[in-house]
Amino acid sequence: MKQLAIHAAEDIRWEDRPLPEPRDGEVRLRVRYVGICGSDLHYYFHGANGEYTIREPLTPGHELSAVVDLDPSGELAAGTPVTVHPARFGPSVAGLEAHPHLRPGGDYLGSAAADPHRQGAAAEQVIVERAMVRVLPESLPLPRAALAEPLAVALHAVSLAGDVAGRRVLVLGAGPIGLLVVAALRRAGAGAIAVADLRREALDRARTQGADELLVVGEDAVADTAFDIVLECSGAAPALTQAVRSAARTGVIVQVGMLPNEAVPVNLAPMLAKELQLRGAFRFSDEIDDAVAMLAETPALDAVITHTLPAQDAAAAFATARDASVSGKVLLEL
Repeated sequence: MKQLAIHAAEDIRWEDRPLPEPRDGEVRLRVRYVGICGSDLHYYFHGANGEYTIREPLTPGHELSAVVDLDPSGELAAGTPVTVHPARFGPSVAGLEAHPHLRPGGDYLGSAAADPHRQGAAAEQVIVERAMVRVLPESLPLPRAALAEPLAVALHAVSLAGDVAGRRVLVLGAGPIGLLVVAALRRAGAGAIAVADLRREALDRARTQGADELLVVGEDAVADTAFDIVLECSGAAPALTQAVRSAARTGVIVQVGMLPNEAVPVNLAPMLAKELQLRGAFRFSDEIDDAVAMLAETPALDAVITHTLPAQDAAAAFATARDASVSGKVLLEL
């Protein structure tokens, strides 16, 4: 079989590998689509994602849709359409019973955090544990199903904001996660959703997901003390400063975008006078099941996907995904 492997910064190869055989409790999937995530971009362009450096060839990809290729148990028939919860959680920890994604010791598809690395899904076939598999509804096309993991991230972030019904909300950043956050907010009944981004093209895509107000950073004023809830989805330090400025008194800020693993200049002083709450969001627990249901009933989410390229053209796909002025979610097709 063939699979992608990142050997170093801007060195990705379409390689031959032996066909893996599933053991008891495992399923072999024939992968159809894999989404390119921000962490995949870091691994490809920098050879590292934050503190996690590639130490051996890494197959990227944790956003996927597939069909069952072989289930030794016979429970899942060949050809069954599925997606995958990409996490294996660590051992149970007192106090984290409701937050398995925060336990130490787990791993994630397509991650260099572990040694050896946890290989990802950008391969013609991949082996996963049966508990990670989610069977798709008949109404859910496989390309859209590849959004299940990032939509679960968005749903988790919105849940951390509390009750958004009828509230005025600002989303900073209209990349793929920002777009999915907008869709999740609209589904949760947010009263008014404003989205701010540097690029008009990204804002146009936000409109398709239910944004009410579009703000071009640097051209349009983002009002101070105007929003009950702010979700920061860009991971840029200046955007966190803007979130603090824009949040209303007693408001909630959810940091969704991954910040650099270093000291960054952020002005948090207004948090005190406004008694703001700043909450971090990390991946998700079991929201992927809600994400699958939402994807099945929301064809408008197709607009989040702007490009689908063959896995053999991975370098071009990664370059496209890096350019937010032209792309939303970019899928690799296998």
